[in-house]
Amino acid sequence: MSASSSQAAKFPLALYFVYEALWHVLIPFVLLRLLWRSRKNSDYLKHVRERFGFYGTKPSLRKAVWIHAVSVGETRATQALVESLLKEGQSILLTHMTPTGRKTGAELYRKAIASGQLQQAYLPYDICWAIEAFLKHYRPQLGLFMETEAWPGFVFRTKQLGVPLFLINARLSGRSFKRVQLFGSAGRSLFQSFVGILAQSEPDAKRYQALGVNDVIVTGNMKFDVPEKAANQSLGKQWKRALREQERLVVCAASTRAGEELIMIDAWKKLLSEFGSKIKPLLIVVPRHPERFTEVANLLYQSTLSFERRSNLSDPRSSAEFASVPHWTNVDVLLGDSMGEMGAYYNATDLVVMGGSLLPTGGQNLIEACANGCPVILGEHTYNFQQASEDAIACGAAVRIPATLPHELAQSLSETIKNLLINTVQREIMSAKALEYASVHQGATQRILDRLRPVLQS
Repeated sequence: MSASSSQAAKFPLALYFVYEALWHVLIPFVLLRLLWRSRKNSDYLKHVRERFGFYGTKPSLRKAVWIHAVSVGETRATQALVESLLKEGQSILLTHMTPTGRKTGAELYRKAIASGQLQQAYLPYDICWAIEAFLKHYRPQLGLFMETEAWPGFVFRTKQLGVPLFLINARLSGRSFKRVQLFGSAGRSLFQSFVGILAQSEPDAKRYQALGVNDVIVTGNMKFDVPEKAANQSLGKQWKRALREQERLVVCAASTRAGEELIMIDAWKKLLSEFGSKIKPLLIVVPRHPERFTEVANLLYQSTLSFERRSNLSDPRSSAEFASVPHWTNVDVLLGDSMGEMGAYYNATDLVVMGGSLLPTGGQNLIEACANGCPVILGEHTYNFQQASEDAIACGAAVRIPATLPHELAQSLSETIKNLLINTVQREIMSAKALEYASVHQGATQRILDRLRPVLQS
């Protein structure tokens, strides 16, 4: 028995039986949750059978490279990797957990799907019989789980079957590391059962090594390698020209989470009141989850701020139509309720407030904003992107709002935004640093490919 096999054997069998039993108890609640989420996104009721390992037709591919990308962010992060593998003639099985992730994959890889070289599916829930059905159906040559995904059933079963499973773009925050330690040998054996862990940063790698994982290397963050759509860049620049005609600056609150929009609205009201008769800046609010678009629109309506919804424009993909509408450049807020246009919003923006960081949800990815030359304002809570956030602050691409009491957060945010909008020189320096920061950190995809080549079958 190899060292890694003996490590995996340390996982308490009784604990795994409890884990399996819990999943079976939860099945009715899982179905109810899908039904509940379908109220705002009906796609949650599509392909439900796949979530339990039931497939009506034979797979169009076998011995594929299986990549698990949970949602939109992970799916987009895999783009450079997937495109490289497709060019090399590899078949790809791309699995997701959310409809938005699946939709993003369908848009990115339309040609590969049509040709049969790439297939999408939902990853089944981590139940023994669903796992068995999935692996028997697709028979992947190896698996690549993104970032934080480590489902015990899948990890241990692929190991038993000899299917190499890697954790790529892996990150493990200090908070998550402490939670894993609470499970003792069970938690350690889970990560020791991966064939390899390709970590985003040195601190991430050290945490995995502290769990007894031997095959850990630092490859960097794949999100630095995500190519920007030329159409989005062009669209955003046209929006910016239209705004520049009115001498308006733009702040984008990107990937906001529940509760953060209220903070932004409060901060924005304070900011606009201080501008007085001067030309006021425009706020673009882009919620993280599409199912919250209407909820955020209602918040804006109740705020008395004038606003426009992106979706109200006659053709959401037409830059000419957007730029020709006279009223949208005069509102206080634009609600970015469109999918796949984040790059356009960033290209129209002078300053970004990164969502997920104002309240304790761990932050969101600031890399795309930096890659588009946007200075970034971060809140206190960035533990899910800790290294990337600290690096961006250290190089001058981002600033963090000074620590403050919750009820003072809007005031502190308003002051930080105002100072950067007024200080053109500092903003331009931060923009240059953001571009430099993104450029320096590129190359993770190639390093991951180099590690995978010995395992890939031609």
